[in-house]
Amino acid sequence: MRNERVCGRMLFAVLMVVVSAEAQEADSPVDRSSELQLISDEFGLADGPAWDGQSALYVPDVKGQVIRRFAPNGNKWSTVVQGDHRYSASFYGFGRLYVSNNGQGKIEYFERSAFGQPATLVADCDEADPAKRRPNDLVIDHSGGIYYTLTGQNKVIYVSPDGQQSVATTEVISPNGITMSPDHKTLYVAAYKPKKIIALDLTSPGKAENAREFAFMDDGEALGADGMTIDRAGNVYCAGATDVWIWNPEGKLLDRIACPTRPINCTFGDSDLRSLYITGFGGLYRQKMKISGRPPEPAQDQAKNDRPTGPPSTTIPDGMPHQLDVVYAQFGHRKVLADIFQPQGNGPFAAVIVVHGGGWLNGDKSKFRALAIELARRGYVAMAIEYRLAGEAAFPGGIHDCNAATRYLRAHAADLKIDPDRIGAVGGSAGGHLVGLMATGWKVKDLQGDGGHADQSSRLQAAIVMAGPMQIASGSVAERSKSDRSKSNSVQWLRGDVDEKASLYHLCDAYEKISAETPPMLFQYGEHDRPESCQPSIDRLKEVGVFADRKVYADGKHGCWNQLPWFNDMVADMDTFFRQHLK
Repeated sequence: MRNERVCGRMLFAVLMVVVSAEAQEADSPVDRSSELQLISDEFGLADGPAWDGQSALYVPDVKGQVIRRFAPNGNKWSTVVQGDHRYSASFYGFGRLYVSNNGQGKIEYFERSAFGQPATLVADCDEADPAKRRPNDLVIDHSGGIYYTLTGQNKVIYVSPDGQQSVATTEVISPNGITMSPDHKTLYVAAYKPKKIIALDLTSPGKAENAREFAFMDDGEALGADGMTIDRAGNVYCAGATDVWIWNPEGKLLDRIACPTRPINCTFGDSDLRSLYITGFGGLYRQKMKISGRPPEPAQDQAKNDRPTGPPSTTIPDGMPHQLDVVYAQFGHRKVLADIFQPQGNGPFAAVIVVHGGGWLNGDKSKFRALAIELARRGYVAMAIEYRLAGEAAFPGGIHDCNAATRYLRAHAADLKIDPDRIGAVGGSAGGHLVGLMATGWKVKDLQGDGGHADQSSRLQAAIVMAGPMQIASGSVAERSKSDRSKSNSVQWLRGDVDEKASLYHLCDAYEKISAETPPMLFQYGEHDRPESCQPSIDRLKEVGVFADRKVYADGKHGCWNQLPWFNDMVADMDTFFRQHLK
């Protein structure tokens, strides 16, 4: 192992990540401006890693019989689990680190706040022969169901949220790595020996059918279709004999990341989820990406709402109807997703689209889950949406997604018990800008896109902008695009500064589109978040006869809408505004 590490470091010193002959550079999700980076080679054998959605990566060391935690902020390592265990894979979700205990034939989990305590048993692999009771890799769906592979048995096993086990499929030879499409409709399984990726339809929880070859790793005689992951666009990643392979959802090869030593598994991590962490015989590596990964399913901790400060609870209340990862728009093979939360009752209800922030570059719909749940609790159908970020699609891609969400709600008004004439939206930061543009630019054809339901209107009846810029072609956003280009998010999103892409900056400008047909608007700001910046928009709205108001929250900073105690006051004001204008 020591010789292999030395050789790996020597190779790494001269190795550049190369594009396969088959790959299309323009389609690659790999950030080619950054090289593959060695993070640590202090492993016996690094296997399936998992990111906790906050600050840490967990890496099982199969031979070292430990689980190590890596905090990128500060480059700090610690050992959180050690003992006579061979953990082959991990997966983070619901505030827990789920692990495949390959040595003892168990699926277990550790609470994030309780490392050092014994693992909690989820499932004991039901095989009489101990040599065959060796779970390999695992993935968890948004309901808490677990799929894991039994390589020696040619089985994929499903564990329901209440702990019942069943065979999901026996149609994969030597199943190894496993992952799931973002909409949870397709299961991907790596067939280790044939070096194939098998796709299966998930017709219901635990039922994987219609097995078919999705891709073949044509890289010589060496074995190896190993650990897998997926990004938010649905691109599939698999560790092969020498490279990590990447395909789009249609099975087209996009790229291969060459590794200094044999890769074993991979996952997305870091605060922006745009680092692909790769484990293998050489240790742990990191490759920067253009497209981010999928965040873990949020923790279910209702007690958070009893605290005076901190993030609000993301617990979905018992009895609240909801649908997670619903496809609300589609552009080619790219499916854009939303989480929908509904009040109990017959309706018809007003609806609110909830748009997350992140500077147009980062973020995910799960960041506003607490807000969507609280709005549903107050009687609105709340739709928390994702949209294509700058690394995946330049403007106007993101606003096309947002307007498609409004049209989706109108097209599905009967099913969702919605009054199609009472649809509002709320967004924070960059999401606030998008909501402002939805409100003022609903008649602009170039802002609509072809994501679906073209026969429906994208007009909102009310809009709330939380500290989002309305002015893009002028003001601070435009100025920064020229004065501090390297740190300008608009330069990345619009692919140039205000002089280079003047027409796009004007198209992106919500303030310039204010008219008498703009819906009523409320602006919400923390006290320390430049609340005066929305005054030109308020003045212009009032000039054309549209209701406009501003609420400022004492001691609040940017993002205070997602922190207690401001969360409660801001949602109460949202409710008052929507009840007045969505009626």
